[in-house]
Amino acid sequence: MSENENTDVNVDGAESVETEKRITFQTDIATVSTCERHIKITVGRDEVERYFEKEYDKLGDEAQVPGFRVGKAPRDLVKRRFKKEVAERVKNTIVIDVLNEVNEDKSLVPISEPDITYDEIFLPDTGAFVFEFNLEVRPDFEVPEWRGLKIKKYVHEFSREELDGFVERSLASHAKLQPKDTPAVDGNYVDADIVVSHDGEVLSKFESKQIRVRKELTFHDATVENFGNEMNGVKAGDVRKFDVTLAENAANNELSGKTIEVEFKVNEVKEVVLPESPSEVPEFAKFKDMADLRDAFNDTLKQQLEYAQEQSAREQITEQLTVAANWELPPALLKKQTDREVRRKQMELRREGYPDDFVRMHMNRLRQDASIEVARALKEHFILERIAELENVEVTQDDYDTEVSAIAAQAGVSARRIRSQIEKSGDMDILRNQIVERKVVKMIVGSATFTETDYPINEFNTEALDFPLGGNSIQSATEDDLKAVNKEVVENRMINPSAKVE
Repeated sequence: MSENENTDVNVDGAESVETEKRITFQTDIATVSTCERHIKITVGRDEVERYFEKEYDKLGDEAQVPGFRVGKAPRDLVKRRFKKEVAERVKNTIVIDVLNEVNEDKSLVPISEPDITYDEIFLPDTGAFVFEFNLEVRPDFEVPEWRGLKIKKYVHEFSREELDGFVERSLASHAKLQPKDTPAVDGNYVDADIVVSHDGEVLSKFESKQIRVRKELTFHDATVENFGNEMNGVKAGDVRKFDVTLAENAANNELSGKTIEVEFKVNEVKEVVLPESPSEVPEFAKFKDMADLRDAFNDTLKQQLEYAQEQSAREQITEQLTVAANWELPPALLKKQTDREVRRKQMELRREGYPDDFVRMHMNRLRQDASIEVARALKEHFILERIAELENVEVTQDDYDTEVSAIAAQAGVSARRIRSQIEKSGDMDILRNQIVERKVVKMIVGSATFTETDYPINEFNTEALDFPLGGNSIQSATEDDLKAVNKEVVENRMINPSAKVE
């Protein structure tokens, strides 16, 4: 390893050079898979002793030893008295310095923190210091040709009916639910108890869930198809049962991919009563009347069309650029990245002003197809990030401010609050990735050739509930699990401060 030179300025203005030697060590790297490396580090004894001497130098001026003034005890006595504490500090310092060096190695681009446990690393009294760890890295690949791609571009003029549908969906989350005596029809709500069973054994119960009657009903880990047809015509006291197959990546590993029975017992049927004036909804109080609100929603639809154009272009770009990206991504990496991809997509959709029910639906579908979607997203990220490096695409403070302000505007809270919440949850890197990828996609789009095609308006006929139908894995919760749950709560409140946590 080379040496660092840190330049200081003396009081009289003359420059002095203080040379700080960087750690030297031997690295043995074994390729486990495309994205996994097993790294063995060997630090020679001379280097270890150098770190010990540095620590004893620091300790010498402050060591408190009975019978001696502070900092005046003999060095040999200090070494004997504080050997254990100093050894622990030396071990941790060496490991951190080594990891910093590994992180700067251009042949390795880490995509997550090293899999290393400090308590399991042993620093011997004699001989070399050897430790090992696993590291997930970006795969090594040749950047595909990205200039001059052929892309289809969505175009569309929104009709009155489409605008009415969007207004209704946006107001629905602020609507009042009024009990009705007649049977349920499409668009009504049912207050229902849900019982989930497998092979005759009840797995879980959910009481008094408010569910809108739509064609299908999605959960984190399953979709109840034909839900609307079966629930049309129900009234209080009616029961409907469905056989549902859980997703392969369901949270409850023991039931993933298996068929369960879901029973809905209707307690009450309700109809939606939409607000008659924006003043009834704090979020929309700034609009003087419904016509003003409709104009704003019309602008939002146009914004979402632009987003759809960007997403469609991005999907086509990804499809063309990842043709040769036949890397096998480790299942553990895909599982680890699933929550990250869900959070990224949530922030993205909130930024574009999509209604809550649409976001829930999209998140449920993403969770159910996580292995496929996350693999695609990771490959796309690797390629776009590599292009960004080659083209010197950078993220500025203005970019962060713009992104945070857009999320804050849709959430109806201050940009300062959103920024604070993102920083606390450790997701500023997600924002950075979004900004970088958007810039690269824009650059690719700028060199592409286009053909226009009509924007396919899909009928919005899906209800989404924000919890797993099959429950979680039947295992004791670890401290990391509890931290993850707490983090999810923070993220949900960041994205939608008024959201209720199940």
